Amino acid sequence: MTKHALKNIPNHVAIIMDGNGRWANVRGLPRSMGHRKGVEAVREAVRTAAEAGVGYLTLFAFSSENWSRPESEVSDLLGLLKTFIRRDLETLHRENVRIRVIGDRSNLRSDILPLLLEAEERTRGNTSIQLVIAFNYGSRDEMARAMRSIAGDVAAGRLHPADVTPELISARLDTADIPDPDLIIRTSGEERLSNFLLWQAAYSELMFIPDFWPDFSRATFLDALANFAGRERRFGGVTAQTLAVGS
Repeated sequence: MTKHALKNIPNHVAIIMDGNGRWANVRGLPRSMGHRKGVEAVREAVRTAAEAGVGYLTLFAFSSENWSRPESEVSDLLGLLKTFIRRDLETLHRENVRIRVIGDRSNLRSDILPLLLEAEERTRGNTSIQLVIAFNYGSRDEMARAMRSIAGDVAAGRLHPADVTPELISARLDTADIPDPDLIIRTSGEERLSNFLLWQAAYSELMFIPDFWPDFSRATFLDALANFAGRERRFGGVTAQTLAVGS
């Protein structure tokens, strides 16, 4: 993949892919058509991120709360995920993309978990962009699982309460060896994180885009990266310029 000439590219971009159903509704189409169109946007986003030099791209594919949707829509979403992995896995592998999956893997359906594991194992040695798929993922659930793990070690005497630090908590999350997102994008105009990477988003830049996810194009993505490049990140501190002005 050819790298795009942009400056100050975020190492990790995370995207809440919102608006598939509304995209279909405004066109008088079934919601399932919005999800299918959304898969095309996923392919374009992965290509664009890789060409721009993004190191990690995390996509919120299916939340732990999505199981409450109508059964027909859940089945369609799972079917699309299976189709995406079966159809695109070899292409992603050839393009040196490494696939990672975060989220609760316990009690996943027997026709889903093997595909996710296959995608991870098949691409484990790849060294280009890492595509992180958040599936059956909810940030509060992730943190609760991490806390249970830590509490178990404290109860067993393997850890002292004083050993529990932010770094230790981060190491018990699904994203333990994945850097925190520099930029989180949400499409469809909604301005909330919806239980997505809440711990990891502590110092992320947030960007809310009015486009529905199926309309998220290469140009839209590159515009978002250019917007990010113009932002000043202080991580709770102040810049040298601010100090100079105040002196």
